[in-house]
Amino acid sequence: MNIFVFIQKDNGTINRNSLEALAGAQQFARATDAQVSAVCFGEVNDQLTEYDIQQVLSISDPGLNSYNPQLYCEAFNQVISAHHPDMVIFGHTYQTRDWVPRLSAKLDIPFVSDCIRIQNQNGLILTRQIYQGKINTDLKVEGSVLVSIQSGAYRLDSIVSGNTSVQQFEVNLDSVKCTVHPGEKFQESKGSVDLSRAKIIVAVGRGIGKEENMPIAKELAEVLGAELGSSRPVVDYGWLPHEHQVGSSGQTVSPKLYLALGISGAIQHQVGMKGSSNIVAINKDGNAPIFEIADYGIVADLFEIVPKITQTLKDHKG
Repeated sequence: MNIFVFIQKDNGTINRNSLEALAGAQQFARATDAQVSAVCFGEVNDQLTEYDIQQVLSISDPGLNSYNPQLYCEAFNQVISAHHPDMVIFGHTYQTRDWVPRLSAKLDIPFVSDCIRIQNQNGLILTRQIYQGKINTDLKVEGSVLVSIQSGAYRLDSIVSGNTSVQQFEVNLDSVKCTVHPGEKFQESKGSVDLSRAKIIVAVGRGIGKEENMPIAKELAEVLGAELGSSRPVVDYGWLPHEHQVGSSGQTVSPKLYLALGISGAIQHQVGMKGSSNIVAINKDGNAPIFEIADYGIVADLFEIVPKITQTLKDHKG
């Protein structure tokens, strides 16, 4: 099987979700003896040549320097027509949701979106979540397919290193009559929190009780050098701005350490943080769903435990 992974770049930086998709492709390839190649629009980052993949296809054209769904679609159409990959994998980004359905319709190839697992069980099986993540469903696919991978489904640190070559691929986009003209890219307001880049996150949930108790979590975050995250109720109550929210309607994160304080762990929240390398949960409800995915769980009152953790860390630093 021949697998292509599209590497999306944002302002010259490789999108994290694309690399997670590459990790998933490598994992599937090891189990099936498939070959994995990366496809990149524009200049290839040196980082890409350090992964264990067959090759990197670099496609340079002035029309691809900025995002345009019609030009992206035609460029990839030409890649697929020339190389005939069995599966093309994308990170499930906003751009992917916009242009890949166009590609699917153009090629008459199914697009299975927002998958959390790719596996081989006497054939290709794609797993995706339905009913707001409450149920996992397996889809058996025959023939060529386009797949997008949910953020956090595969860990970034699982990518296998190696050496690969860069191959140039020429496209001709002159036939494309652009009727779509994207406006200025949305920019977060100055001072907004980008939790997706945080190495440590202290997240607080409804169990904090009231806004006056928020300094408990903020102090721990400060001692750890962490960013402060939250579940949706905390934002709905107005205790933190929306930019701190983690989950299906907030940010998707995968830090090295995710410390959940008083968070029950509803599926909508898990979707946004399940890719964390280490999850530590503190909750007085031993049946809270967060403990099902936590690497370490403490069943206790956070008002008793958190101040002690904070003080211990302060003493250690002192």
